[in-house]
Amino acid sequence: MTRRPIAITAGDPAGIGPDLLAALPAALPDLPLVLLADRDVLAARAAALGLELPLPEWAPGRPAPEHGAVLWHCPAGATVTAGQPDPATGAGTLAILERAADGCLDGTFAAMVTAPVAKNIICDGADPAFTGHTEFLAERAGVDQVVMMLTAGDLRVALATTHLPLARVPAAITDAALTRTLTILHDDLRRKFALPRPRILVLGLNPHAGEGGHLGREELDVIIPTLARLRDQGLQLTGPVPADTAFQPDLLTQHDAVLAMYHDQGLPVLKYAGFGEAVNLTLGLPFIRTSVDHGTAFDLAGTGRARAGSLLAATRLAADLAARTEGQESP
Repeated sequence: MTRRPIAITAGDPAGIGPDLLAALPAALPDLPLVLLADRDVLAARAAALGLELPLPEWAPGRPAPEHGAVLWHCPAGATVTAGQPDPATGAGTLAILERAADGCLDGTFAAMVTAPVAKNIICDGADPAFTGHTEFLAERAGVDQVVMMLTAGDLRVALATTHLPLARVPAAITDAALTRTLTILHDDLRRKFALPRPRILVLGLNPHAGEGGHLGREELDVIIPTLARLRDQGLQLTGPVPADTAFQPDLLTQHDAVLAMYHDQGLPVLKYAGFGEAVNLTLGLPFIRTSVDHGTAFDLAGTGRARAGSLLAATRLAADLAARTEGQESP
């Protein structure tokens, strides 16, 4: 078990994040958890769901829990109604992320787990430049590049690009960017997942991986030369392979992770394989961050129909990775 607590952020207070957080203490009583949420929002949501949630309050400087959950009160900034997002809560949602990230950076937390946010609410109410958790945490940690990877059981899918319009993806697939992405993926598979020689399956960008240049030259001009150079440096890389044939069981069992070139190339397959139980993991940060595989689901907030499977899986994975990392740091 991890020695330090794990921070769990509530996400958008009008979404299902508070519903999911209300279910965590009973489901994971042995883990040390700090729930970052508005106390009134969390209490109201627990009451609406018929859950008892007697959470001791906590703040930095107080003793951290050895097991069980405590609450770090983070004001929402406005009255919250389940299912009705309000830009007035955007600053409060962003402040929760800042508190959790800073606590990971200063060693207070062993990891952070994030419930879903609504990008448009944060953009409208707090930061017009906000594009998502991944990019925000990279900037907060002072990291030039991170890698988004989702897991569902043994299937791991990482992304060469994340929240980009499709028209901008080809220009973002450069030798330098692909090299950084594959290096981060390789290093974190070794360090966080204890895979001594990670085997990575790399997808092509174009249909049929470019068909020898007839369906696009990105494979010939960038992807193939980059993979060849990295293989010479010792990385175990297969590809580029056509995306429509890459996710065959026989091929997947021979690899530890798949690198997709863009968001909707790899994630539909992964979410089909494990939606509701999949976990989003940010690689390349100086701390562990996991998240759910779904959005805010405003229509489900407060109804009792939201499922906590993905948040439970994300929290368990964060705890496992944290314990492994702390074990590596032990003398």
